[in-house]
Amino acid sequence: MKADPDQMPVGEDLLAALQRKSFAYFLYEANEANGLVADRSRKGSPASIAAVGLALAAYPVGVARGFMTREQACARTLATLRFFWKGTQGTGPDATGYKGFYYHFLDMETGRRVWRCELSTIDTALLIAGILTVGAYFRENSEDETEIRTLSEALYERVDWDWARNGGATVAHGWTPEKGFLGYRWEGYDEALILYVLGIGSPTHCLPPESYQAWLSTYRWKKIYGHEFVYAGPLFIHQLSHVWLDFRGIRDRFMRDHKSDYFENSRTATYVQREYASRNSMEFSGYHENSWGVTASDGPGWQTRRIGGVERRFYGYRARGVPFGPDDGTLSPWAVAASLPFAPEIVLPALRHFHDINLNLENSYGFKASFNPTLSPDNGDPAGWVAPDHLGLNQGPIVLMVENHRSDFLWRLMRGCKHVVRGLRGAGFRGGWLETVGE
Repeated sequence: MKADPDQMPVGEDLLAALQRKSFAYFLYEANEANGLVADRSRKGSPASIAAVGLALAAYPVGVARGFMTREQACARTLATLRFFWKGTQGTGPDATGYKGFYYHFLDMETGRRVWRCELSTIDTALLIAGILTVGAYFRENSEDETEIRTLSEALYERVDWDWARNGGATVAHGWTPEKGFLGYRWEGYDEALILYVLGIGSPTHCLPPESYQAWLSTYRWKKIYGHEFVYAGPLFIHQLSHVWLDFRGIRDRFMRDHKSDYFENSRTATYVQREYASRNSMEFSGYHENSWGVTASDGPGWQTRRIGGVERRFYGYRARGVPFGPDDGTLSPWAVAASLPFAPEIVLPALRHFHDINLNLENSYGFKASFNPTLSPDNGDPAGWVAPDHLGLNQGPIVLMVENHRSDFLWRLMRGCKHVVRGLRGAGFRGGWLETVGE
């Protein structure tokens, strides 16, 4: 009898079904007219520009895996790029962006800024990464695919990365027309690795190489559970840039000095996550060697409860991290799936566990985004509290990192992007596949 993929069986079938279900988010939580993708599955959610970038990167995978046709992917992509190219760049209330950057959240219909949110440098970087992906993928000589390539280059060239330094060495987190630049900068090892690479690689308004070196100077090298690595607590930090960039065997100055690379660093971080859950020093329910994944996620909500004689404090959406916290017992299956290329030998057993506790039950988009077994309901469900929403920022890394594990698809594609190559070399990366490609 042929297996039903909707039952999410273990092994390769589990990965195939999880990838297909996760991809469905971008089919059904999007506005086909303008290409905008909802931040989360909750009704009335605005678009997230990071989710749009992940959707653009996912469409070629969808074609390769038969989730959509090339014609459908081309139409979605073209609608998206046309929207961002024609959208108002300015400081007024009708603007979608400024200086080539875009506001973090946009109205799904009009594309206007919502919630007086910031012009986000990192979310723009993720959007641009998706835009460069489709520019690299759609290489046929048709009128539509030619326009995709033209718009991809134009949108990338319009971003004024140097402006975003605001006179400093490192890049600011964002800007608002009401108050100017935010006080925080991209410093310390974080998800901005791809931002700096794309900024340095720009042929127009590039970041100077000194900006990247200034960022490297803020790293923290730590030894945790006997493992040495560049530390960052939340798991997503060790994943997002790797969605597009193949760091296997290529090293910048910092990694050369420490005889490692960012791929191995993420592998180490993945093992630290499992070790943290295995030790379970805070005695959360449901933590063990096959149940881990602490990252930025939704949580049960800001509350304090006495459970089993212990007063527990829970959070809403927060960047959780290990081993130094914050942590309230909330785990994220999507973050485990996104670590698949780094350590499949420990990720696959965890995914099987999430399947076994029914985190995908009656669910169209794959595993639930997060759950908290410590906050257990009266019915004894081993998952405990389960997040009601899916987020585009979670679904995309599942689709793309599962594919990188299965075929290196996105890594191979982006190794051929001249802007990525130029950015990596400008940041000081050497070795590996970088030595065999032209700019």
